[in-house]
Amino acid sequence: MSKGQEILDFKTQMIAQDEEFPTLQVLGNDGVLLDEELLKEAEVTDEDLVAIMKRMVKQYVLNERSVKLAKQGRLGFVAPTRGQEASQSATSYAFTEEDYLMPGYRDIPQMIHKGYPIYKAFLWSRGHFEGNEMGEVNTWFPQIIIGAQYVEAAGIALGMKKRGKNACAYTYTGDGGSSQGDTYEGMNFAGAYKANAVFFIQNNGFAISTPRKSQTSAPHLAAKGWGAGIPSVVVDGMDALACYIAAKKAREWTVAGNGPVLIETLCDRLEPHSMSGDDPLRYRTKEDIDEWYQKDPLIRMRIFLEKKGLWSEEIETAYSEEVNGEIDEAVKLADNVAKQKVSDFIANTLEEPSYVMKEQIAKFQEEGK
Repeated sequence: MSKGQEILDFKTQMIAQDEEFPTLQVLGNDGVLLDEELLKEAEVTDEDLVAIMKRMVKQYVLNERSVKLAKQGRLGFVAPTRGQEASQSATSYAFTEEDYLMPGYRDIPQMIHKGYPIYKAFLWSRGHFEGNEMGEVNTWFPQIIIGAQYVEAAGIALGMKKRGKNACAYTYTGDGGSSQGDTYEGMNFAGAYKANAVFFIQNNGFAISTPRKSQTSAPHLAAKGWGAGIPSVVVDGMDALACYIAAKKAREWTVAGNGPVLIETLCDRLEPHSMSGDDPLRYRTKEDIDEWYQKDPLIRMRIFLEKKGLWSEEIETAYSEEVNGEIDEAVKLADNVAKQKVSDFIANTLEEPSYVMKEQIAKFQEEGK
């Protein structure tokens, strides 16, 4: 076969696409360490391991309580995170306070790990403006427009590069978000300027309800990063160690001035897309969900840490109770925040209300609304 024939061999090219992105895995489904050399090279300490596990447990408890509060009508929009503890909490552990998180609506756990108060997360869910006030925490309110956070992260990342900061912007979207134009535009912009950014595509298989295979014929979503000229990897998103190490390496790469990185995490959303009426059994099977439960990131990490003598049922129970106590207090704080009035909604729409808006604000205030 001539060189020209090789170039025009489309079938072989499709096979090559599939083989170019092997999945990074450090911890097996049974909790057995698969890549001790990489773990040592990444300098992951016992303290790191425990901290990552605590983050995942906190996410688990927060999700469990948030789902219950939503069912009780005490929260508004809630996007469950069960199954994505490694993809979210373990990856976020690789970043510092100086790094800037641009979250999507399912990324409340990463915000809380950065210091965003839980009670404000509940206010955000209820649509209260105080939920959008980040204070000194380097994050922004969760993006509802799917994929738009990639564009925002690219801008922040370029600003960090221009200021010579030893920091980066990091952001998450899902497999559905990877089909949005904003996602590519954000990566392309950041890649062109070699901006300090780490992009995550959490491939949980079903977007809102559309199966991954119906969205794109690309064998790997990570390949979309190559289209923007940035290094891209596929990671077992149910493996906390693989997720953390990939994120840590990506951060080191981008803050060194090499440009952004894309990480695709293969994970699963074990619960509904949101608590707003979604029934996952309308577009997937119970058998499929049960199969993913066998890869539970909490179970495999728990087994690994228990073998090392770093974790136990007693430790997990005590920490879960501590987190539940935090959530109880957060619920009280959120419930005691003054309810919004119609005049508040208008006043908070623009920094400087228009003449007509000022008239409306005054009118509603006179009526006590």
